[in-house]
Order: sequence, then C-alpha cells, then structure tokens
Amino acid sequence: MVGFQPVDVPPTAAVKFVGAGTAACIADLLTFPLDTAKVRLQVQGEASISEAMGKVPAVKYRGVFGTIVTMVRTEGPLSLYSGLAAGLQRQMSFASVRIGLYDSVKQFYTKGSDHVGIGSRLLAGCTTGGMAVALAQPTDVVKVRFQAQARSNEYARRYCGTIDAYKTIAKEEGIRGLWKGTGPNIARNAIVNCTELVTYDFIKDFLLTSTPLSDNLPCHFVSAFGAGLCTTVIASPVDVVKTRYMNSTLGQYSSVLNCAAAMMAKEGPLAFYKGFTPSFLRLGSWNVVMFVTYEQLKRGLMAANHSRTFLHPHS
Repeated sequence: MVGFQPVDVPPTAAVKFVGAGTAACIADLLTFPLDTAKVRLQVQGEASISEAMGKVPAVKYRGVFGTIVTMVRTEGPLSLYSGLAAGLQRQMSFASVRIGLYDSVKQFYTKGSDHVGIGSRLLAGCTTGGMAVALAQPTDVVKVRFQAQARSNEYARRYCGTIDAYKTIAKEEGIRGLWKGTGPNIARNAIVNCTELVTYDFIKDFLLTSTPLSDNLPCHFVSAFGAGLCTTVIASPVDVVKTRYMNSTLGQYSSVLNCAAAMMAKEGPLAFYKGFTPSFLRLGSWNVVMFVTYEQLKRGLMAANHSRTFLHPHS
C-alpha cells in the first residue's frame, strides 16, 4: 500500500493542528481555480460592482469550465488564482482550528470516553467551526473580494494587493468590515464542519467495521468524497448568501436576511444553488486531497517524531 502505514502512537494535538493547516493549503493550491469559478458564478446575477459604478455589466459566465475559459481569455490565467495569498492565510488559521482541533474538542465533550455519539460529534464540529470563523474571517473576506473582482483593464480594480485589501477595507468600512458576513459564515461553517467531519467520521468508521478496507488510502479517499458530496448539497444555500453578502458594497444589503430575501425575490430559489457544480467539484476534490494528505501527514509526522525519540532518547 502506498503511503505511511498506521502508527501505534496516536498523533498529538500539535501534530493534528499543523497537519490540518498544511494539508488544507496543499488542497487549496490544487483546487483554487474551481473555487474562484464558484465565486464568480455565485455573485453573477446581483447588481455588480461595475454596474454600481455606472459602468458596463460584467462578463457573463456559463458553467464551471465555461467560467474558467472565459476568465483565462479575458483576464489571463493568473486570474484563476486571484486571492490565493489570502486563501492560504485563511487555511493556515482556519483549517488548523476547525479540523486540527476537532478530535481534541470531541474528546473534551465525551470526557475521554471511547464511545462517541452523534451529539458529541456535531457539538465538536459546531464549536471548532465557530472558533475558526472568529479567528480567520478577515482572510475569508479578502479572499472572496479578490476572487469576485474582474482583472480586465476596462474596470478599476478594488484592491491592488492582499495587504492593500486589509488596509482599504478597514479604512473604508471600519474594523467591522473585515468581519463582514461573520454571521452567515459561522452558520455555513457550523453546517460544513458538522457535515464534512461527522460524515467523514461515520463513513470511515463504517468502511473499517463493515468492509474489507483497512485504515489506508482507499478508505480515506471514499470517505472524503462522500463527505464532500453531502457537504455541498447541504451547505450551498448558506455559502451563496455568504459570498454575496461578503462581496457586497457598503449599503447594498441591510443585513444577511435582506441579502437572502433579495436573492429569492429577484432570482428565485435556484439562485441559492448557483455555482453548485464548481462547488461540488471543488469541495469534493478539496476533501479528497485534504483528508488523504492530512491522514498521511499525521502518520509521517508521528513516525518522524518516534524515530527521533528512538535515536535520541535523552534529547
């Protein structure tokens, strides 16, 4: 079997924390164009920034691959990675908490018991998801703003760089602007975390106890893919509202609920599933890369630490 084999010593909280952030960054690097296409499709249909400034409406996108092709043709290939710096900053602070601390928080709620019920898993997912949003929300706001803005020379870009984005948002919208959309993002990540981690947990447990699969790559792949599909179906409506609200200009929406109501009134219920295909392609592939990498990193880091301890027991 390719990859590190299971180790006898369970990974420490620090190993899980670092491993989760690193694995999430690797997954982001590989799937970022799909995420950018998803954001462009989600914000399409609302009053665009260009229209708000009295300029020509933005380019219309059709489908995930059509969006990617249009972006490459009109803005260049680098546009697919617009906001990558903020995205990686987000994952190192965000995934480290929501995924890396999940097992520790789950053990806290069960008081170290071997029997872990659905309630404890859901509570742990909600807790780490909320903690992660509170910490990393500014990076998410900047990432979404960069992904949503067109890089065509016809339109003035909102921000020149990541640092400029943080400064401009804080200056024009106040510090609260960096935490814009925290409410829907907490709701989204409570849903995402619970669905993603709990589904991965359950599918993995089922495969290990009811099928010939062992705790290795095929098991991790199937579990991650299933978790990605379930998460996309359940979390898409909240994700679209979150993206629209975080990308909105000052005063465009009076609240998150106003944003959702405006979408329903102007575009109908299907608007809440805009960008579903890229969302699934992105979240499915992201989950596979992240969880497989995470499982391997945990084992690799623990194996390296065990070898070092074995070679230098008194260091």
